Order: sequence, then C-alpha cells, then structure tokens
Amino acid sequence: MDVDQHPHIGLSTLTYLLEGEIVHEDSVGTHQHITPGSVNWMTAGKGVTHTERTPSSWRTEKTRTVHGYQIWVALPKDLEDIDPSFHHVAADRLPSWKDKNATFRLVAGKGFGKESPVPVFSDLFMVEITTEEDYSLKVNDHLEGEIGICIVSGEIEACEHHVKAGNMLVSKIENQCDVKIKAGSHILLFGGKPFPEERHIFWNFEATSKEKIEAAKQMWRNKEFPKVDGDNTYVPLPGG
Repeated sequence: MDVDQHPHIGLSTLTYLLEGEIVHEDSVGTHQHITPGSVNWMTAGKGVTHTERTPSSWRTEKTRTVHGYQIWVALPKDLEDIDPSFHHVAADRLPSWKDKNATFRLVAGKGFGKESPVPVFSDLFMVEITTEEDYSLKVNDHLEGEIGICIVSGEIEACEHHVKAGNMLVSKIENQCDVKIKAGSHILLFGGKPFPEERHIFWNFEATSKEKIEAAKQMWRNKEFPKVDGDNTYVPLPGG
C-alpha cells in the first residue's frame, strides 16, 4: 500500500484495523504504526495532509493481508475550521465486555453505559461485536441516533431479512427492529445523532458549504496545504 500525500478538510478519520499493519504520517508531524484493535483518530479541521503506507518490515515476498475500516466523521459546523490534530488510542484502553456469548468493544463515542477515550467531537458511537452463539441484540436505551450495521463476517437477521457478510444496514429510527446476530459472526455498529445542516463532499473534502470545498480544491491545486515532512509525493485533484 502506498497512498501518497492527499488532503482532508472538515472531518475526522477513524482508522480501525482487524488484521495487518499500516504506517500513517501527516502534516501535524505524526508517524504512527496502525495495528489491529487500536484506533487512529485524525482530525483534519481547516486542513491536513497525510499518507498511508505498508511498513518497510512488510515489504517482502511473503503474502500478507490488511483488513480494516476507515470511517469519515463530519465535524460540527462550529468546529470545521479547528487546527488539525492526531490521537492514537491503544487497544487495551478501549472498553470491552461480554454479554452471554457475545463480546463487545466500544471503539469510539458512547454506548451501553460506557465511553471510549477516543476524543470525538459529536454524539456518536462505534461498537464491535463478535458472537460465539446466536445472540439477540437489543439497542434500545443503549445507543442513540441513526444506526448502521456492517456485517464483517457471518450473518444477521433483521426485520425478517437474512443479511450476510459484506453488506450494511442503516436505520434512521432508533430500535426500529430487533437484530439477531448468528453464531460465529463479527459486526460493527456505528452512527449517532445527525447534524441539522446539509453536508457537501468532494473527494477528500467535507464541509457545510460548497464555498469551503471550492477554496480547498484551489489550495490543493496551488500546493498550499501543509505537507508531510520529508515527503514530496502529490495526489492530483480529480478532474484537474
């Protein structure tokens, strides 16, 4: 993997690996190995540049697998232009618990009466669940806001539908229906309370106004974004 220098504005990225390693570097001065179970939380704010690469120790003839998720989280309108920042939270700092034969981990935000140490800026949640046997998931009074269910592996039953790995369900109404997670499954729940404003997105830029996005596009064309120290790579703006 060699994702060269590229920019972001108006959002935070939550990177969560299940397998493998990635090296993250950014214009804030961060050099961080991302490993399974830990959380990398980068806040772009008014503008940040970063790279994502396979570590040098992995650049061998041996075949390796990298598997994970990167969630883009919009910032509240009054925080869109904050200074960029980066936080790494080790896996052993994340709240984890068991309920019957299901194992839970609160990756970010608040849920099930617990709070993750990841420094989020809005009411949200991301929860990882693995099951040894069939498990009936009850989210009422445990999670607030819109809910997305990503099936990493296995299968769930929801509202009389069977949904298998590689799919995602989205409910805009809390506790719309009960969910049964089948034995040997691995899922991610994420969501939260929606913002009142309309959002716009182009490439890696997210903002409450199209004007902010146009300004960011011009800055990237002009190479006026902050840069990763010692890195001269550049991903051109799509469309020129």
